[in-house]
Amino acid sequence: METVKARAILVTIMLVSLLGTAGIALPYPILSPYFVSGVDDPIIQFMGLDPKLLLGITLASYPLGTLFGSSVIGSLSDRYGRKKVLVITLVGSILGYLLTAFTFQAGTFVGFIIARLLTGFCEGNIAIARAIAVELHPHIDRGRALSLLYATVYAGWLVGPLAGGYLAPYGIDTTFYIAAVAMLVSLVLVIFTLEPQPPQKTSQQKFRRELSQNNSFTLLKIPAIRQFFIYYFIYTLGINAYYEFYPLWLVEAHQFDSKEIGWITVAITTLMVLVSSTVASKIPEYTGDKNALLGGNILFSGLIIVATFIAMPLAYLPIALTGAVIAVINLVFPAMLSKYFGHYGEGKVMGLQVSVFYLTNVIIAIIGSLVALISAETTLWLSALLIILSVLTFVTPAAPADEALAKDNEQKRDAEHG
Repeated sequence: METVKARAILVTIMLVSLLGTAGIALPYPILSPYFVSGVDDPIIQFMGLDPKLLLGITLASYPLGTLFGSSVIGSLSDRYGRKKVLVITLVGSILGYLLTAFTFQAGTFVGFIIARLLTGFCEGNIAIARAIAVELHPHIDRGRALSLLYATVYAGWLVGPLAGGYLAPYGIDTTFYIAAVAMLVSLVLVIFTLEPQPPQKTSQQKFRRELSQNNSFTLLKIPAIRQFFIYYFIYTLGINAYYEFYPLWLVEAHQFDSKEIGWITVAITTLMVLVSSTVASKIPEYTGDKNALLGGNILFSGLIIVATFIAMPLAYLPIALTGAVIAVINLVFPAMLSKYFGHYGEGKVMGLQVSVFYLTNVIIAIIGSLVALISAETTLWLSALLIILSVLTFVTPAAPADEALAKDNEQKRDAEHG
């Protein structure tokens, strides 16, 4: 592969990630106000349940679908080719968004939830984007490729909610139609830019057996990977507690309105983009991967604690700075995954990371809600505690012999892509 071609592929994956993330985030700013608006709509009157409960089910359905999708999609792309699986899942995403808009217009809550599950499942293809990015090494440095990819993901989380807010007057169904258009653009980019890969030689077997024997969670049978993901499981419980409940804390402790929450979210995301696209890949070069990862964890938890003990507007600073720290951590961890475990299949390994993230997203939504009954501030303290606890459980991924094997496999991959 030529360096020019590698750069074209990276640009394509970045655009796909930008559009995909923006499509995911597009409806979020308008779902919550709608479900508590009290309008006469079958969607928010399903079975006489509290609209807040229905909102919770709606918000949980997408990450639940992504949890299952990411556990198998990355692995399937290892076997059948990145482009083929990515194209199929992008088509599924388009259909999922169209079905979501249709069921919303029809006022069918069950259909609406099924559509969100389907869309989430197909958008587990984020694991493929990460696998493609790391496979561009050595033409493009692995850390540099990941940092640029994450920068576009963060930009999507910035663009999506803003676009959703402006589209809100046109109706929720319109936002899902726009998301489908974004996925269509991504599909066209993938078709015309990525080269097809020959499938791995494998024995013919039923698709169900393929999923059960070759999904990403089977990697946890390997002791080194399992120990590594004990750290990641606890860490992502902490970061998801922060993501999901700092807006509630801002409302409860500082009486923020939606506009003020939006602006502080812009500050966090902007720092994520800037740090990820500039210095994030350089920090581990000076400190080492492990020090960058664990040092970032400690700093992250400290910023959360400090923010809860100082008044506004001073609290803006530590909250915004969490974006910079998250950008570094989000770069170092997948790079370490690729370095130590990429020989098990980049798609499969990245799929496991995405699956664990969304699993903890669902878990902490339940636990965090219960803790928030005490106070939202207590939930943030729980977040900081979990992040510190993850540091205490971290074990360097590979023993010396395993590290030699990992380096050997890395050299083989470099030679194959050279």
